[in-house]
Amino acid sequence: MPNKGLINSVLFWWIERRIKEISLFSSHSAEIQQSQLNNLLSNGKETIYGKSFNFSELKNYQQFKNTVPIVSYENFHSFIERSLNGEKEVFWNKPINWYAKSSGTSNAKSKFIPISKNSLESCHFKGGKDMFALYANNNSETKIFDLLNLRLGGSFVKNKENNYLFGDLSSILIHNLPIWAEIKNTPSKKTSLISSWEEKLPLIIKETMEEEIGCLTGVPSWMYVFLTKLLEQSNKKYLDEIWPTIEVFFHGGISFNPYKENFNNLFSNPINYLEVYNASDGFFAIQDTKSNKDGLLLMLDYGIFYEFISMDNYNLNNAIPLWEVELNTNYAMVITTNGGLWRYLIGDTVKFISKNPYRIIISGRTQLYINAFGEELMIDNTEKAIGIACKKTNAEIIDYTVAPRFMQKESTNGAHEWIIEFKKDPTDLNLFNEIIDQTLKELNSDYEAKRKNNVTLSFPIIILAKKNLFYTWLKNKNKLGGQNKIPRLCNDRIILEELIILNSSL
Repeated sequence: MPNKGLINSVLFWWIERRIKEISLFSSHSAEIQQSQLNNLLSNGKETIYGKSFNFSELKNYQQFKNTVPIVSYENFHSFIERSLNGEKEVFWNKPINWYAKSSGTSNAKSKFIPISKNSLESCHFKGGKDMFALYANNNSETKIFDLLNLRLGGSFVKNKENNYLFGDLSSILIHNLPIWAEIKNTPSKKTSLISSWEEKLPLIIKETMEEEIGCLTGVPSWMYVFLTKLLEQSNKKYLDEIWPTIEVFFHGGISFNPYKENFNNLFSNPINYLEVYNASDGFFAIQDTKSNKDGLLLMLDYGIFYEFISMDNYNLNNAIPLWEVELNTNYAMVITTNGGLWRYLIGDTVKFISKNPYRIIISGRTQLYINAFGEELMIDNTEKAIGIACKKTNAEIIDYTVAPRFMQKESTNGAHEWIIEFKKDPTDLNLFNEIIDQTLKELNSDYEAKRKNNVTLSFPIIILAKKNLFYTWLKNKNKLGGQNKIPRLCNDRIILEELIILNSSL
């Protein structure tokens, strides 16, 4: 049996060293980022993509910006297809053996994001280690390294023709996790990678019920489904009756605001929460203080070079590097990565709330918004509003989505139509709706202007979803578990109409 004291001594020695490296982000951010770009160009210069844009001739950021185009997935898809079909060194000089399959949140089309060994180890795994390091740095009495981490993951499929794996990013990480890390996780790899969520859920409960759990990692929505089911089967009121050692939930993927009260109610004593910003495209930022109100620390040495485009003056030619960003500006994020993505527009928007060091908040999606009436409503607005409404009316939600109700011949006004599934109904639904409306006015001046005197926008409409509506919708789409999620904001009514029809049949 390994000596726990010795293991923890080594761990905390490594954590202390890593925290010193991270502290350099404040004083050497530009140099670190320029070094990342130089290394990326060096690795990409002999690839098909690199040769087509003369990477070997690019000596600085300005040349890189002037020569290499910014691309969306649709623009880059043909190169990914060539790689999927077995062509070598299309956009990265090392083999691409894994592809993270993502349906995105703005449409149902599958995306295949390349994962190289470099991005797996130097980005995703490094981000996971830093997540624990930053938590331990802020919680010196933590016991999580003596306990197990309960993770929820998806599944993958092996392509027989070209021998690569594709599936949820979480499944790729679990599949490749080193043995020393795997032994600190539960449930087993075999159970974690089962494709059917409904088959996997009872097995996870069985495997983890009697374990000593110190932390949880996963997407809030699916973790909440699992934890409530676990409580039902255990006949316990609180999770810390089952796992008295639990102390933290590491979460990412969707906003935690609408779920925080739900999670608080699962424990008799408060636990800690730590947010991360990771996606199939890369691991980008980690909460480095005890409160996520301070934003997330942008991680600068993961083999990612960052650029940003102001949403106030959105033009692909207006991209700027990290060292030119301004505070409190809504930026679309562009990344160049050690997975072979080059000036790739990931679709997320962020705001910087600190530049020393660079800390961000995730403000939304470039396509996940509602602007049917000039209101420019971002998901950051709705998440805050529904979180405040839940708190003030003692409500808990399962999920929600919002879409516009367009102006009709008989009415010159439009409205926002919400469909919400509550776990615990608000004490006053009208008050709940009023709080949402008022909060959105306070957060978004465009929304406030359109709501003034009901000139363009009328009062929001709330449809109460029946039990398991969103679960059933995801099941019908074969999207249960993993990193799949409900599109929270849509600029059209396609998903909302599907939900309304399904709701009437339940």
